[in-house]
Amino acid sequence: QSEDSDKSSAESDSETEVEQVSGYHKLLATLKTSPESESEEEEDESESEEAEESEAEMDSEGSQETGEAEGGEEDTHNVPEEEEGEATDTAEQILSQEQAGGTDTSCDPHHGVIEEFTDVKHESEFSLETNFMEEESGDCNADKRDSNPFKQHMDKELEDKEIEKMSTLPKTSSQSQWPRLGQLIFSSTLEKRKTLKADKDVDMKQLHLHKPLESTWPKVNKQFLSSVDKPVDSPFTPLQRELLCIMNSYRDLFYPERNALTNGEEIRHTYCLHALNHVLKANAQVLSNNAKRRDRKPGTDTDDYRDQGLTRPKVLVIVPFRECALRIVHTFISLLEVNDKKKIDVSNKKRFKGEFGSDPEEKPPNLKRPEDYEAVFAGNIDDHFRIGVAILQKSMRLYAPFYSSDIIIASPLGVRTVIGAEGEKKRDFDFLSSIEILIIDQADIYLMQNWEHVLHLMKHINLLPLDSHGVDFSRVRMLNLNNWSRYYRQTLLFSALQDPQINSVFNKHCFNYAGKVAVRNVPLTGSISHVVVQLPHVFRRLEAESVTSVIDARFQFFIDKVLPEYRDAIMSHTLIYVPSYFDYVRLRNYFKKEDLNFTHICEYTKKAAVCRARRFFLKGEKQFLLFTERFHFYKRYTIKGIRNLIFYELPTFSHFYSEICNMLKATDSGVDATWTCTVLYSKYDAQKLAAVTGIDRTAQMLQSKKNVHLFVTGEN
Repeated sequence: QSEDSDKSSAESDSETEVEQVSGYHKLLATLKTSPESESEEEEDESESEEAEESEAEMDSEGSQETGEAEGGEEDTHNVPEEEEGEATDTAEQILSQEQAGGTDTSCDPHHGVIEEFTDVKHESEFSLETNFMEEESGDCNADKRDSNPFKQHMDKELEDKEIEKMSTLPKTSSQSQWPRLGQLIFSSTLEKRKTLKADKDVDMKQLHLHKPLESTWPKVNKQFLSSVDKPVDSPFTPLQRELLCIMNSYRDLFYPERNALTNGEEIRHTYCLHALNHVLKANAQVLSNNAKRRDRKPGTDTDDYRDQGLTRPKVLVIVPFRECALRIVHTFISLLEVNDKKKIDVSNKKRFKGEFGSDPEEKPPNLKRPEDYEAVFAGNIDDHFRIGVAILQKSMRLYAPFYSSDIIIASPLGVRTVIGAEGEKKRDFDFLSSIEILIIDQADIYLMQNWEHVLHLMKHINLLPLDSHGVDFSRVRMLNLNNWSRYYRQTLLFSALQDPQINSVFNKHCFNYAGKVAVRNVPLTGSISHVVVQLPHVFRRLEAESVTSVIDARFQFFIDKVLPEYRDAIMSHTLIYVPSYFDYVRLRNYFKKEDLNFTHICEYTKKAAVCRARRFFLKGEKQFLLFTERFHFYKRYTIKGIRNLIFYELPTFSHFYSEICNMLKATDSGVDATWTCTVLYSKYDAQKLAAVTGIDRTAQMLQSKKNVHLFVTGEN
């Protein structure tokens, strides 16, 4: 079904597509398309600037930008419809072209499609097969250190019965409380492994870091160490210490408390250290064995030299934007450079900086956005890219062909367009066959792009390759030949929130024999505590028999129980916040059929239509405003004129709840006594509910027989 996902969403703006349940569920399977990937992002800055200007002018008779559209009701009702349709088609056409051609069209948006660049010039220089270990550059005796976590994990020989056990038996789990990470759930299928304890301090020797990381890490990480955090000369923050303790045990890890403002860079440095350490050790082992094979006597057994996978890429790092890839590569370079005199040779560095960097003058300086928005959308926010990185001793090669790369850094869309779909002539996923560490950073952002791309990747990772790609089978580990790579792969998953779709990837697509660790802290207060306006919050529970039926149950509950209360003209200025684009389409179609006085804004709406919709809503000429979560995620405009709020579903990001509620204070109408806020929820929304109301209130609401709960926020 995934190959049809992009085609089906192109039709999602038609008048009737979600009125049948079956069609709706097909569309639901393709939820979370990424409209911003091409057309929206290019327009983002100018669009924001003009919209901000129009916001300032909103109280006057209208903005210049929307002058031509002020003629009448018919225009305002139809134009956004056409524009949204156009935008959807354009995004889908671009994606289908990319998938068909397999080229990266985002390298240079101003010059159309160009061939993807890969560096072929340095092939022999970075070949693992033909190079040998330089004595002073690395750890020649890496393979003799039995306590080395890399060796312990990769050299363990699993038996058939253990593999069968992992496939059939449920996992056993245990809990542990760590000082910085908090509540941890350890789970494993194989014999109960010793539960990890948080080390109060991590000795550099204990981590078995490869040269030169022991000497470069303290210098690179210095920026995160404060005199308060720092126990005697530790080169790690308390968070890094505990994360590394888990990473170094080669267990899978899910950390759902990544924050772009506070700990994002700290976490990025930590996984960069772990990934680079893994690659350097793996390559050192191969180079060391090359020398041994060269010097061995004829007739000696060659099984001692099984030290690689079926393909060379070992680490895959998934990040949302080019800026993230830029920071990762800079961190790698810093970790490999011992000092200013010993700089490493980086191929294609200038090209990389040009394609992944950003021009500081591009962004208008007068835009005011929340701090977290500025942190997430810093730098180059193109979301279609992939780059291979090869590392050999004192050199790094950017834009290495995938089959000559050690590390691949890519966005979900960048990987998806290479993997392709079934039936396509040009598709390739063999390079994913021997991935030993998968890092998925900022997973919450992919919910706002296209989650289907992440699932597509997980279905194609660690499969047997269709072609040999010139591998020397006498050097391939038995675990790879047995098609057991997935049981050795470590997955590190970082997100800003707990979400069922992210949890599902961690639970259903991670098979590591070493087990897994999930951080599971419950929110004590919830984002409702950040609402500063005096406002009654009415939470209304709807009943549903299953997760799949809740979609229809919510729609029915809304049109039968909630909407009738708001049809009266007294309840004007009602904003309906809709997290799912397909729920938005369904509601919009229903509102049109019922001939309600409404306007609408979604991620596909063009800037002129957005300005019109906001102006009509502010002046009360339109009673309802349908408003999608993804539009808010990418734009973060303040909507003026709200008097009544309906959350059709709880927000994905809990802080959006308080942000939207606090927009009421932007209305200078002096009628705040009549403000209302209504929230729809079901028992399947427990995680989102806890993030908004706090764990205690959530427990009361879910256990109570009452279907309506009232909370009041504000000074009084």
